[in-house]
Amino acid sequence: MLQVKYTKKTIPIINDPAQPVTRSLYEPHQKIYPRTISGFYKNWRWVMIWITQLVFYGVPWLEWGQRQAVLLDISTHRFYIFGLVLYPQDLIYLVVILIIAALALFLFTAVAGRLWCGFACPQSVYTKIFLWIERQVEGDRSARLRLDAGKLNKNKLSKKVIKHSLWISFSAWTGFTFLGYFTPIRDLIHNISQLSLSPWETFWICFYAFATYGNAGFLREQICKHMCPYARFQSAMFDNDTLIVTYDQERGEPRSGRSRKVDAKQTGLGDCIDCSFCVQVCPTGIDIRNGLQQECISCGLCVDACNSIMDKMEYPRGLIRFSTQNALTNHWSQEQVVKKILRPRVLIYSSLLLLMSAGLVYSLATRIPFKVDVIRDRGVMSRIAPGGKVENVYQLQITNASEQVETYNIAVSGIEGLSLASDSSFTVNAAESRMVAVSLQITDGSIKSGSHPVVFEITADDSKERLFEKSIFYMSR
Repeated sequence: MLQVKYTKKTIPIINDPAQPVTRSLYEPHQKIYPRTISGFYKNWRWVMIWITQLVFYGVPWLEWGQRQAVLLDISTHRFYIFGLVLYPQDLIYLVVILIIAALALFLFTAVAGRLWCGFACPQSVYTKIFLWIERQVEGDRSARLRLDAGKLNKNKLSKKVIKHSLWISFSAWTGFTFLGYFTPIRDLIHNISQLSLSPWETFWICFYAFATYGNAGFLREQICKHMCPYARFQSAMFDNDTLIVTYDQERGEPRSGRSRKVDAKQTGLGDCIDCSFCVQVCPTGIDIRNGLQQECISCGLCVDACNSIMDKMEYPRGLIRFSTQNALTNHWSQEQVVKKILRPRVLIYSSLLLLMSAGLVYSLATRIPFKVDVIRDRGVMSRIAPGGKVENVYQLQITNASEQVETYNIAVSGIEGLSLASDSSFTVNAAESRMVAVSLQITDGSIKSGSHPVVFEITADDSKERLFEKSIFYMSR
């Protein structure tokens, strides 16, 4: 028999230099057309949208006495929050509020994932509002797909113009409301009607309007996916007992389309009919059946979508549901899941949040409604006054943080024989500051030379509140 020996030869594949290969480093953006759905979580999203927007658009119009109830007046360095008047010296309150907000975010995330993102985040809220406007003008998901895929004609152009006009109008109103927190909103309306807005007012209205129009109208889920840092560090706050949107793979697989007449158990199929309804309603366009992803904002719309399909197929609800990783793995009941919510980290977050909130409320409730800063005259340490007495001069800045005119009385202590050689009573208008000169005198030689501590006692006539401020009296050699 004739045997033929074959030798393997490796032929290298070399790209034709005339045909360069180009690879994009970025995936092209595919516009998402979320499908509308009704259900429990969709309704709660709209409840939160109404609450947040009524607060945002309504608060600047509230009045407190003769002024706007909430006004962050940067030009006068005063923050009016209902009955409170805060000054730059009260920055500690802002720090405490930010700490409370951070603790609340940690707590909600540890308990139920990205609830803030799905139900109250401004990006999600305004995207939902813009999608509602788009749906009213252009139709449902299939109609919008056909409209964008079709050629430009009179119908398409008119709908696009109407949609963008509504978007721009809503964005402009949002920018106007935003500035109304920093400039009295009624004065702002008058300035707009008289075309007398300042350059900075014009800039901030346009800037916030443009940001709303661009973020909610065009960027949408791209903000959540690529710009928001919350999606990046959420994994550090999640654990296996955090409530997240989950897909019950054990129950749903293998997935396959079928009619309601098919018995899934007899045919060996899972409950998922692979309708992709959960993907179509997702505002970020992910498939939750692939597991938890950083793009998921826990809005629960896929839960509503899946439950509606399960109802039609006469299957039990909950194929997609809010649950925990441990609950899925160990087949826990709902009662067992709820019990695991009260775990150590949640209790620690709750305790810290309660303590910080109680401390803030107590501090504001017991806050003395005026402030005093004592500044020594740096030009002259001490001087000889008529009558052979040694005199020190001080500048007292008295800030009236109340809503009424107040008279303050000044007394001094700390050195025997020290007397007040200037006016001891001063009146300060409501929510204003006044700088007053105060001189202290003592008989020359009655105390040794050098610095001696003194205490100024300032008492409000009406409220009877008192403040004590320390300083020094300098006796020359």
